[in-house]
Amino acid sequence: MIKAAYFPTIIYAKDVNLDNRLFEREVLAWADKDKGVKRTNVNGWHSTTNMHEIPVFNPLVNELFKMQSEIFQEEWLDSEPFLGNMWANINPPGGYNRPHLHPNSHFSGVYYIKAPENSGQIVFNEPRSAAHMVMPKRKENKGEPPSHLWREVRVDPKEGRIIIFPAWLWHCVEPNLSNEIRISVSFNFLQKGFNV
Repeated sequence: MIKAAYFPTIIYAKDVNLDNRLFEREVLAWADKDKGVKRTNVNGWHSTTNMHEIPVFNPLVNELFKMQSEIFQEEWLDSEPFLGNMWANINPPGGYNRPHLHPNSHFSGVYYIKAPENSGQIVFNEPRSAAHMVMPKRKENKGEPPSHLWREVRVDPKEGRIIIFPAWLWHCVEPNLSNEIRISVSFNFLQKGFNV
């Protein structure tokens, strides 16, 4: 049998070593003096989207650019990445983010500053709408099917991890079931010269 996968959706991840305690203090101080904005966040705080312009977060911005540049090479993209916006999220116990995507961007992502256990998985959904026309019954008691058959992917947050994915990929963040806050950073990349 010949087998080929032609329309994969790649989700990239990388663990980096940054000063997350410093980032945590800075984000909490920011939230104390700024009411933030309302987007997909429910019972949580979403900063304004200029975080990449604040010098204390430069080490994170540099790591994001490094990873995005690697992805550009991997995906044969011309030009270079451009960071469109970046913001902090605080999800207290019970906080979550509704399903959404990131219009007018090429790649989107998240970085975890603080991620206690059970603080809410990020969930990615099958992007091919036609695939939802048929929901075949899978064999039971045979273990988990291979990843190319999954209809959703659930990823645990991990402190120090960057996840980057296509901006058109629907995703949400499940409720924080821990007793602590979860702090993450979201961002959007474009291709320089494409929209800018």
